Amino acid sequence: MANQPQTVLVVEDEASIASFVAAYLKNAGYAVRTTPSGQEALRLVDSEKPALVVLDLMLPDIDGVEVCKRIRQKGDLPVLMLTARDEDVDKIIGLEVGADDYMTKPFNPRELVARVKAILRRSGPDRDKRESKVIQHGRLSVDAGRREVKVGDQEIQLAPKEFDLLWELLDHRGLVLTRDQLLERVWGYTFAGDTRTVDVHVRQLRRKLEDASPIVTVWGVGYKVGPAREAAPA
Repeated sequence: MANQPQTVLVVEDEASIASFVAAYLKNAGYAVRTTPSGQEALRLVDSEKPALVVLDLMLPDIDGVEVCKRIRQKGDLPVLMLTARDEDVDKIIGLEVGADDYMTKPFNPRELVARVKAILRRSGPDRDKRESKVIQHGRLSVDAGRREVKVGDQEIQLAPKEFDLLWELLDHRGLVLTRDQLLERVWGYTFAGDTRTVDVHVRQLRRKLEDASPIVTVWGVGYKVGPAREAAPA
């Protein structure tokens, strides 16, 4: 039903954190399910069809990285990861798990709710407005409708936010976008977010696309798309 609240699944084994996160999300109008178990979380993803998962990195049975990987194998369900240490950020985003965002404990629960709203807003129907548009940039081809990226004939697997970030930069060729602009356009933050999120995703895109990566750093400002590289002669 149209008026039914969206469900957020909170996967957190620290009961005190799970309860206050659930309380703030319920106060924001979401239905909430909680579990301390990665196995149970995967079962609930299948049975409850939540709109988003808040997922702790450290769980007693399966760790959050593995849970996120398994969720990603089935589709683009948004995932917000929680971590106890800032050093885990590269692990979360870098191990092909495709988390949409992360927060480091301790965190402000109001900011968590704001990030949940932003992720859901950006992963909703508005994302499909690109329809079947395709951007070609040298050997790089990005198909918005299929959410498919190719370098020549080779398909490159990108996490959802990696794809969105690449599209945003290519769609604004000729412009320099600041980290704050990219946070707002790709992640939907209308407040000062953690710009390291952008840098880590750019690093992953460069690693995956290698020489075909079009992203150029504009020091002290942000990122832009550089000139297309010509295909190497056969």
